[in-house]
Amino acid sequence: MDPHAVPLLRRADLVERGWHSRRVRRELDVGFLRAIRPGMYARAADVDGLSREEKIVVKARALARTSGSPPVFCGLTAAALLGLPCLRDDGGLHVLTAESRPSAGAGVVRHRSLTEGTELVEVAGLRCTPLARTMADVARAETREVSVSIADAALRARAFPSPGRYDVDDAERLREEALSWARTSPRGRRAAEKVLLFADGRAQLPGESVSRLRLHDLGFAPPSLQVGVPGPNGTTYWVDFGLDDVDAWGEFDGRVKYRGIAAAEGKTPQHVIEEEKRREDWIRGTTRRHVVRWGWEDLGDAATLGLRLAAFGITPPRGGARSVHRGAQ
Repeated sequence: MDPHAVPLLRRADLVERGWHSRRVRRELDVGFLRAIRPGMYARAADVDGLSREEKIVVKARALARTSGSPPVFCGLTAAALLGLPCLRDDGGLHVLTAESRPSAGAGVVRHRSLTEGTELVEVAGLRCTPLARTMADVARAETREVSVSIADAALRARAFPSPGRYDVDDAERLREEALSWARTSPRGRRAAEKVLLFADGRAQLPGESVSRLRLHDLGFAPPSLQVGVPGPNGTTYWVDFGLDDVDAWGEFDGRVKYRGIAAAEGKTPQHVIEEEKRREDWIRGTTRRHVVRWGWEDLGDAATLGLRLAAFGITPPRGGARSVHRGAQ
């Protein structure tokens, strides 16, 4: 279900139905209702199947419904509203507030920042920080995995409409705008700059963003991203990573990736997997390069991915690991 269309139920709505406190507690206990915020509920069937980002959107809607004035969302909450991937939900709703505003309510994290005169965007009636500022705010405060995934996705949304088409100039304009925001405050500035300079919109999934971090830490050269390999009958096969310094290809595999391809093309996941095997055979045979695949289970840290690659005879050409900033933990 569209998170903006999930029906939200106030306590007063439930009372009108004759559901007083005991009935509400019972429906929560048996799993029919979910508490979204104090005094605000939704049917479990409407929210349990939502993604992490979509659940954040539902919580943001609930806060807006119960606030005296429209909140301005920022950070991870703004990222979710803007359709960017959030590798974690810290449980809070992040909002901007002026210095004179009171302390935060339940589950609300207030960030001191004047909003008057600040350019805002509106998503289905909810106000939030624009793309560039959201990138900067997240990069200042979050782990590198979260912040690089969001920065990559933001650049992709702006400059990479389809494989093989990446508007470098448009991406650089967004990057520079985000860097300008990051430099308005000394808090987390250096960490944010490293993330924003590392970001690349050609990474198409959070798993690919985290993979880039791990490859960097292992000492590999920056890989080519979304590389086109000529296929049969004039087709093109797109490969996630060109590990050019070791003459190999890398592919991030995720169950969501296969489900998404299957759904988009009207095929079964098994059919997609079989096609992927034929595709990989072609790429390996025509380019004479190793092809190695990895998944989330290999991305816990750089050493784990390194073991996966080493099993296929792929090791970084230079010794020693490197690191992009560690971010806030």
